[in-house]
Amino acid sequence: MDILIVNDDGIYSPSLIALYKALKNKFEDANITIVAPTNQQSGIGRAISLFEPLRMSKVKLDKDIYGYAVSGTPTDCVILGIYQVLKKVPDLVISGINIGENLGTEIMTSGTLGAAFEAAHHGAKAIASSLQITSDHLKFRELDIPIDFSVPAEITVRIAEKYLKHDFPCDVINLNIPEKATLKTPIEITRLARKMYTTHVEERLDPRGRSYYWIDGYPIYDEKEDTDVYVLRKKGHISLTPLTLDTTIKNLDEFKKKYGEILKRV
Repeated sequence: MDILIVNDDGIYSPSLIALYKALKNKFEDANITIVAPTNQQSGIGRAISLFEPLRMSKVKLDKDIYGYAVSGTPTDCVILGIYQVLKKVPDLVISGINIGENLGTEIMTSGTLGAAFEAAHHGAKAIASSLQITSDHLKFRELDIPIDFSVPAEITVRIAEKYLKHDFPCDVINLNIPEKATLKTPIEITRLARKMYTTHVEERLDPRGRSYYWIDGYPIYDEKEDTDVYVLRKKGHISLTPLTLDTTIKNLDEFKKKYGEILKRV
């Protein structure tokens, strides 16, 4: 069995080693390959490098654990992992474990989800796994206290085992794990919320009096009870959202009946 791990946080993300070890413990005979960007690539979505060459180098991440660092996007990493390193489509691709949750329809901008969708596009089962990050976690990072990925890694691997054993009718599993999750934390199947953050633009002036802008926002908590945002942020449960590559409107026949004649007269 072949498993490919990608992470938009970069080749030196500490979650890669934790996930590799958890996978190896569960699937002893699996061929596990790590391919990740040389630099942080969050928020880049499913971008692909079509007009510039890519470089790839093998790097040591831990004792007996190596990975391939790619000078490109998470999507580039999936493509090189499949067609250059493995030279075949793996049984499973795990994108993550991302530092920070990926919720709501804003997943379209996520490098973590971009890599997972790319993997599914080429025929692999794909999981996007993300760990919730709060201000407490940020304080730990400022104090250089590492995030413990052992529990999120084990949860991800247990989901992967079920995904490989059963034929789930989806292209990608979007998994979001609360920061204080244990192996007994409930898992709920959810749908995407509309938004996970508010949108805010802050204008500032540089020393020469010219404007520049920061795009940011604040976490949203008040979403419907069956959404990923509510389950993760309000209930503190693990959110598992089955996703599909086909984003066509669900009631296409109704749309055709209602707007077909109108569009003929364009």
